Amino acid sequence: MAFFKRELSPVERFGNTLKEKQVARQKLADRLSLAETVVAEKRAAAERLAVAGAANAKLDRAEANMRAVEDHAKTLRAALAEFDEQIASTERALADAIAQRDRDMVAEGIEAMAAAIERAAPGFGAGAMALVEAVTKSTASMPEATRFSASVEALRREVLAAADLICWELRSAAVRTRAGNANAAFPATAEAEQPPLPEIERQLIYTLNPLLWREGGEVRRAAAFALVGLPKGLLPVALRHQHVDYLNARRVQTLMHVHGSGRFQGEPDPDDPQLIDLDLLAAEGKESAEANVA
Repeated sequence: MAFFKRELSPVERFGNTLKEKQVARQKLADRLSLAETVVAEKRAAAERLAVAGAANAKLDRAEANMRAVEDHAKTLRAALAEFDEQIASTERALADAIAQRDRDMVAEGIEAMAAAIERAAPGFGAGAMALVEAVTKSTASMPEATRFSASVEALRREVLAAADLICWELRSAAVRTRAGNANAAFPATAEAEQPPLPEIERQLIYTLNPLLWREGGEVRRAAAFALVGLPKGLLPVALRHQHVDYLNARRVQTLMHVHGSGRFQGEPDPDDPQLIDLDLLAAEGKESAEANVA
């Protein structure tokens, strides 16, 4: 019965090749060391014969022997230099293979995360739909239950849309990670661009223009075409002026595939003339409403 040998990985192949070359180089270096010792001995012998006034025939033989061992040592030195170049090249190839192996491991982890999200999303959708149907299919009717059902349905749509987006982003990041683009992988410390504050109720929304607003004396800015946790108090005015849209909106899905989620975009420059001041828009809307009432 024939047994098939396991195919070696690139790291194993280059590692084995490097060890073999290092062993061969050491043997060659030992031979060179011995040859150089012989060269020194032949030179010393020729020198003694010359000093002693030996016959020309003896001097000719001594010089010929000396040149022979010198040529042999020169050949060994050239071979040793070639081995050094081969070892350096193999070390670089091994380092590249190790780096690729590590990138592949990270990419596989990212792909596994995307697959896990995809497997879990239908369960979430089914559970949320069951909550909605518990209200919509009931013979009783209560405003509170109706509002609850509408909120759950909106949340279900938003979460499923966000799950599709994050899976697409994760797989794109995995591809870039395998290709060696270090900036493509999700940093270990990456978090949401706008960490939600406990006292502010927020809505995850997609920006269509660069925005700014204020929270507790701090100015917040968000780039265009990015996922942002926007305070719900500013959401109506931002939607009314077409500066943001919901994640499940058709145009947002297209923009996400074109621009991504903007997860790694920096904040727009404070002097950017395209920045939309949501607080100013909200104040203007309030003044206009008060004027109409007056």
